[in-house]
Amino acid sequence: QVQLVESGGGLVQAGGSLRLSCSASGSISSFNYMGWYRQAPGKQRELVANILSGGTTNYADSVKGRFTISRDNAKNTVYLQMSSLKPEDTAVYSCNAIYRGYTYWGQGTQVTVSS
Repeated sequence: QVQLVESGGGLVQAGGSLRLSCSASGSISSFNYMGWYRQAPGKQRELVANILSGGTTNYADSVKGRFTISRDNAKNTVYLQMSSLKPEDTAVYSCNAIYRGYTYWGQGTQVTVSS
């Protein structure tokens, strides 16, 4: 069983920055996949960014150049550095991991960007 705990969300003005953290109960170096997803009110959940076990990263077009996903295996933590935030980035951000064929989710953290 893997537990994921997100932190770092909050209220920020447009143009500002936030860094989200996802701390895992297990050794993330053995995780096949970790990702950040978000869901805005009335919208479907969407992929924001992911990072594979080999370090390959992928980003949604809407966040390319503004967000950066990274992992610290020693701390069992994945980060999402968000810059140049826009009101349309407002959503609940959730961490996701795939390990041994199972998918795990965190509880989510709210990010609100004011205009």
